[in-house]
Amino acid sequence: MTESGSSPGSNPATGKSPQPEFSFRYGAEGIAILAMKGAWTKEHSLFPGVVRGLNDFCRTTLVERLQFDTQELFAWDSRLITVLLRLEEVCHKRGIVFDLTGLPSGAMRLVDLATARPPEEQVGKREQSGFVQEIFRHGVFALVKDALYFLEFLGRSARASARFVMGMGSFRKRDFGVLIRECGVEALSIIALVNLLVGLILAFVGAVQLKQFGAQIYVANLITISMIREMGAFMTGIIMAGRTGAAYAAHLGTMNLNEEIDALNTLGLSPMEFLVAPRIVALVLMMPVLCLYADFMGMLGGLTVAVGMLDIPFIQFVDQAELAFSTVDLGIGLFKSVLFGFLVGLIGCFRGMQSERNAAAVGFAATSAVVTATVAIIATDGILAVLCDIVGI
Repeated sequence: MTESGSSPGSNPATGKSPQPEFSFRYGAEGIAILAMKGAWTKEHSLFPGVVRGLNDFCRTTLVERLQFDTQELFAWDSRLITVLLRLEEVCHKRGIVFDLTGLPSGAMRLVDLATARPPEEQVGKREQSGFVQEIFRHGVFALVKDALYFLEFLGRSARASARFVMGMGSFRKRDFGVLIRECGVEALSIIALVNLLVGLILAFVGAVQLKQFGAQIYVANLITISMIREMGAFMTGIIMAGRTGAAYAAHLGTMNLNEEIDALNTLGLSPMEFLVAPRIVALVLMMPVLCLYADFMGMLGGLTVAVGMLDIPFIQFVDQAELAFSTVDLGIGLFKSVLFGFLVGLIGCFRGMQSERNAAAVGFAATSAVVTATVAIIATDGILAVLCDIVGI
């Protein structure tokens, strides 16, 4: 940055900047005045002489304050700021008040910015706290605060989702179609692979035990009941937490970082209705479909083990699976999938909207969304298992 002005030392004909000059003089009592002339730019090197001149002047004169006279300053850039910062260091060591009066306004702002110091209470030693205090400060209190904010977010999300379902929300249908595709069709491959392997593992482990009693045929019962009631919904929820929940958190966190959410508020659009509700509803709608697909792939994996390793005829496996099939078990699995989808969408959006405005916070939001959703799914699944046992279904 350069500020220029006419001065007696300038040469309009040649356009060359005059050489920098300085001098110290004694003003009022205890005040030293540094007069600067010419062009103090990076093409000239002068600051060692200025610092030396100030030290020499302080040895012969009592100086309590340093001021500046820049009436004949022709031009300046970062070189002047460098000189001023070095002078400020000398003044700080000698206990001299560094007075910016008389400097160009731009130079004053830059020096103020460069020499700004935090309050003394912030730069002092941090108060040492014990292990218990750290747990309460960063654990319990943070958890309570997070829980209260989550409850508020839950209420706002429920209201926005209800408006969305009733067609009263502000959203774009094209965006909702994209969300349906992202959490539906694009997730089929990973859902198929994981649940096929889960079915293979369950059938293999079950076959090893049942073979000891000559009851290999009941592998079909084991696979059917475990997949449609438990593992299909559970594994689909875990996969979508790591895939879609993290994507929601990263997407909304990046929008928060780029102030796009603030822009929506400025335009009068509710971020809860425009961003959060479509994501939650899309995931809730697609989770039962993905759960049914997961059930089929898991049973296919069990069928592969039964036919390939246990020499069970295909028709016999299908008949036994039909006997074990129950609409109650299927309904429980589908209900779990809807609940897990709601948790994944809600927590992913919550972490994204909660994210701070820096790159590290976006990554933390995505990680936190996966961890929180996974724990919530496991805890919810355990609670539902206990409730089903109490009810007797």
